[in-house]
Amino acid sequence: MAAKTKIRAAVLGASGYTGADLIRLTARHPNIALTALIAKGHAGQPLAQVFPHLATLGLPALVTSDQVDWSKIDVAFCGLPHATAHGEIAKLPPRLKVIDMSADFRLRDPAVYAEWYGGKHGAPQLLKEAVYGLTEHYAEEIKTARLVACPGCYPTAVLLALLPLAKGKLIEADGVIIDAKSGVSGAGRTLKQNILFAEAGEGLSPYGIGNHRHVPEIEQELSAASGTRVTINFTPHLVPMSRGELCTCYVALAGKATAGDLRSTLAKAYAASPFVHVVEEGVIPATQHVRGSNLCHIGVFADRLSGRAIVISAIDNLVKGSAGQALQNFNLMYGFDETLGLEQLPLFP
Repeated sequence: MAAKTKIRAAVLGASGYTGADLIRLTARHPNIALTALIAKGHAGQPLAQVFPHLATLGLPALVTSDQVDWSKIDVAFCGLPHATAHGEIAKLPPRLKVIDMSADFRLRDPAVYAEWYGGKHGAPQLLKEAVYGLTEHYAEEIKTARLVACPGCYPTAVLLALLPLAKGKLIEADGVIIDAKSGVSGAGRTLKQNILFAEAGEGLSPYGIGNHRHVPEIEQELSAASGTRVTINFTPHLVPMSRGELCTCYVALAGKATAGDLRSTLAKAYAASPFVHVVEEGVIPATQHVRGSNLCHIGVFADRLSGRAIVISAIDNLVKGSAGQALQNFNLMYGFDETLGLEQLPLFP
């Protein structure tokens, strides 16, 4: 595609955290023209009023979806909440490419969606064409997709660490325990008591114990990769920081596999990846080493318990876990360099 081509983009859910990070990233993408910013509750307000840090971009004011001339839009990035996105996406012109950051098209089985999200899927006819947007593992499918369902932030971190191991049958299907931690931006921008500063600050607490909605997504992908039913024990925790995510995965080794085998398999799987880095042996992945970037750091450690290993992954939940991955998928869909608009290094300290 010609270097000067401008793809006209709309952002649904432009007033949320993922919407804001998507705007931050795409505003400097040389081939994207942000043409419509949609935020129903803030319609009519200038972007600078909702996000002062984006005031210098000179972008259009926020509008409702019915105020957009969709004939002048090429691609829609969707950052709406689950159970809201499918209805809005179903109303979009079928010629439009869609990159969805919600949960509405990640699960392939509408019955599983209904079980975990509390209601019937609003656009089951679109599920068959939706491609799971874990870039490093579905790149070829993403290139030709019309509708891409970006993974959740926890599944991104977990699956990047475990999918190559499941495919290589190096870990047991029934021995996966995941201890996950995320900054409060993972809960979204809507006012909730548990993420008030006075309640979340200076503390650490688990949530969604035994029934977090990202569980079926992780199990879906690990099962497909391993060719057998995989069940996981997954517990997320809320950490008093704005962004960042760390997943510690405890796995049982299959056959004669060693922690070294896990490391070499991951290193080989991501040797050509610009964003997934298997850190040097002994280096511990940490959220502060990926903050603000589209990077994922993965480390492998032998457990003191025989036959087990610990795999740790760290991402920025708003970038690699959402908006950055969406932009990475956009680049593949339009034939641009995968790293375009995502070259920024992590913010440290």
